[in-house]
Amino acid sequence: MPGFWDDNDRAQAVLKEKGQIERMVSDWQELARLRDDAATLIELGEEAEDPSMADEVATTLEQLEERLRSLETRRMLSAEEDRMDAIVEINAGAGGTDAADWADMLLRMYGRWAERQGFQSELLDLSPADPAGIRSAVLAIRGPYAFGYLQSESGVHRLVRISPFDKDARRQTAFAAVTAYPDIDDSIEIDLNPADIEMEAMRSSGAGGQHVNTTDSAVRLRHVPSGIVVVCRAERSQHKNRDKAMKMLRAKLYQQELEKRQAAQAEVDAKKKKIDFGSQIRSYVMQPYQQVKDLRTEVAQTDIQRVLDGDLNTFMEAWLAARAEGAIDA
Repeated sequence: MPGFWDDNDRAQAVLKEKGQIERMVSDWQELARLRDDAATLIELGEEAEDPSMADEVATTLEQLEERLRSLETRRMLSAEEDRMDAIVEINAGAGGTDAADWADMLLRMYGRWAERQGFQSELLDLSPADPAGIRSAVLAIRGPYAFGYLQSESGVHRLVRISPFDKDARRQTAFAAVTAYPDIDDSIEIDLNPADIEMEAMRSSGAGGQHVNTTDSAVRLRHVPSGIVVVCRAERSQHKNRDKAMKMLRAKLYQQELEKRQAAQAEVDAKKKKIDFGSQIRSYVMQPYQQVKDLRTEVAQTDIQRVLDGDLNTFMEAWLAARAEGAIDA
C-alpha cells in the first residue's frame, strides 16, 4: 500500500490490529477442528465398538472445552481498553522482609503468566529491598487482551507461610498490592498540559552487577493536579526513560478517568485500602495447608506452586464471568 509506512506508529497499530483479527480467526478455526475431531472419534468408536477410544475422545473434548472457555472469556472483554497491553505495579505491604520477598514472588508470577500466554514483558522499574525482595516494581506486559485479563489482579494479595527469614521458623503473613492499568497508545487522546508535569532526573539504583545504571538517567515525573508519580529507569538513556515515563503517566491518567466513568467504587476502594489484614482479594496459603483462594469468586486451587508459576487463567476467567453476571463490582 503506497504511503503505508510513511507514518510508522500508525502502520504498527494497523499491523497489531491485523494480528489480533488473525488470531481471532485462527482460534475459531481451531475450535471447529476440535469439534470435528471429537465428532469423528465418537462416530468411529461407535462403528468399531471400541471402548478404548473413549480416552482419546475425552482428551479431545477437554481441549475443546478449554478452547471454548477461552473464547467465551474473550467475548466478555468487549471494552476498548480490554484489548490493550497492561502495566502492572507491585508494592510490598505489611510483613517486613517477608512482604518484600512476597512482592518479588508476585513479580515472577506475572512474568511467568506472560510467558504462558506468549506475551512479552518488560521491567520498567524496580526498587530492591534490604536484605531481600523488592519494595516495588513496574512491569509492562504486551499481548492481545493483556489488560483485559490482568485487571482481575488489582488488589491486595496475602501470603501465609513458614518464614524463611525467621530464625524460629514461625508462620508469617505478608501482603503485597497489585495494580493493573491499560498501556494506552497514541490513538487515545489524554489532556496533558506540560506545565502540570514536574520532572526529576535521578541515579538508578540496583542490587549490583552489570545492569546497574551509573548515570543520572532515571526519570521521575509528577503530575501536579492529580498527584500521580511515575518512575522509569529501564533504559540507560534519560530521553528514552522520559518517553516511557510519559507513557506510564498517560496510562495512569486514562485508568483514573476509566474508574470515574465506570463508577467502579468497590475496585477503587480496594486499591486504596491499607496493604494489611482484612483487605486482600486472594490468599496464598503454604502452611498449615496448601491452597490459593480468590475471596471474590471463591475459586480455589491446591497446587500453589503451579499458580506461582503463572497458572492464573482460572482465577481471571472466574472474576470476569462473575463481573459479567453482576455478581461482583466491575
